[in-house]
Amino acid sequence: MTDFTTGFGKDGGYRPPTQQERTAVADGVGLLLDRREQPARDRLAEVGLVLRTLTDSRTGRAFAEVADAHEGRTGNRGWGRVYVDLSAPTRWSVQVPHPVADEDTERIGVGVLRGTPGGVMVLAGAHRLSGQGNEADVAHREDSVFDAVCAELVRRHLPGVQVHGFADSSQPGYDVIVSTGKADDAHAEARALARSLTDRGLDVCRAWAHSCSLEGRTNEQSAVAATAHVPFLHVEFSHSVRTSKRRVARAVAAIGTVTSGWDAPATASAPPSSRA
Repeated sequence: MTDFTTGFGKDGGYRPPTQQERTAVADGVGLLLDRREQPARDRLAEVGLVLRTLTDSRTGRAFAEVADAHEGRTGNRGWGRVYVDLSAPTRWSVQVPHPVADEDTERIGVGVLRGTPGGVMVLAGAHRLSGQGNEADVAHREDSVFDAVCAELVRRHLPGVQVHGFADSSQPGYDVIVSTGKADDAHAEARALARSLTDRGLDVCRAWAHSCSLEGRTNEQSAVAATAHVPFLHVEFSHSVRTSKRRVARAVAAIGTVTSGWDAPATASAPPSSRA
């Protein structure tokens, strides 16, 4: 799953999607979450995306992969990928908005996805400095495929954890910054995660108790979750943590104590939408 990000760079391709394209991708992912795989495949194909089924070599579980049919070719759009665990009802998501730019956050995302059945991973498709201005900085934009998919997950009341990275010098003395961004519906989960990280030897800045940098207050996905009262966690990991396999494993295990507690929604499908 992480091989996809190896070619990312500041000069990589990115084309902002139109509203119609964002809607089509969100529709297709929604159909996939409802396990309507052929309609999902057809809807995604309308905007040049493909749906594949993969078997994870580590867990043996089946995952659906939504990817751009034109990846790697001239004119790459940089819309990213979505992975859905097909082994269990969908219950939660892990979101990776800044792969490569926030070094190795994509590996944390994959570890979290593997760790608890029933997850979705939303993975951005370009370096955050690609394109014009901040148009590829999907954590702070509401006009990306990444945001459209995350909004569809919120519409289905699926809680999410978004992983980021910071330079060690940005928050000296801490390994992790845990917050709920703009949202107020995951304080219990945030405290539980902070305890779990601390128990595993990581020093945590708790945004509800201290003034931490990078608290996610301007994060677009947390704003959408806050409006719908859906739990959202914003978690920043230091460079020292992200580049240590041992500490990444501890971080992934700590997040797993939260994702494993997120129960399936009361209803199997989302509220009605305009989707055919």
